[in-house]
Amino acid sequence: MINNTFILNKFGFLGEDFSKELNQHALITDIKAKTEIITEGQKVRYVPFLIKGSIKVYSLNDGRELIYYYVRPNDSCLMTFSSIFSDYTSKVYALAEEDSEVMLIPVSVLHDWLIRFPEINKLFYNEYDKRFTDVMNMVNDAVFHRLDKRILNYIKQQISITGQNPIKLTHREIASNLGTSREVVSRVLKKVENEGEIIQSKEGIKMPVNENVRQG
Repeated sequence: MINNTFILNKFGFLGEDFSKELNQHALITDIKAKTEIITEGQKVRYVPFLIKGSIKVYSLNDGRELIYYYVRPNDSCLMTFSSIFSDYTSKVYALAEEDSEVMLIPVSVLHDWLIRFPEINKLFYNEYDKRFTDVMNMVNDAVFHRLDKRILNYIKQQISITGQNPIKLTHREIASNLGTSREVVSRVLKKVENEGEIIQSKEGIKMPVNENVRQG
């Protein structure tokens, strides 16, 4: 049985008949942190909806990651959904950033629902709007912001997603996610630490409260 609160928040507008079908066809699974959910080129069999946790959606180029967006609770992966209208092949990688609980809807079932419950399209239009905004922010960050600003924005984002401050992030992990080298990240982190933007310790990287809440 799927968590009723999740169903009401995400699908309540579709009515009781849809909720019954959701309980009949949807699968619930737990995914451990750092587990790969899907890879580029893999056939898409399910469309995921995140109940709790965090999922990173990204591409790889010469071993470097380009993050498109993070799927947060009550959201879905739009790029996975869009693939079911073409060749059912994933164009992205998806990785659980932390222990997560995911609801999986079989592609064949979702195709049927799109016909029988056309209002479900509203849900995906909303997802498109969120993901488009995320991708635009990512492009603006990469093109217009200096690396120190991008690193600080990344740390803020991770604190916001996990609710942890300080947060455990390795220099190598930051470098991989931002498409640069560990040595460059280490230099930048030392610089912004000297400027009072962050505090590095054995517990992780901490941002002063006023920096954590300020949008960058």
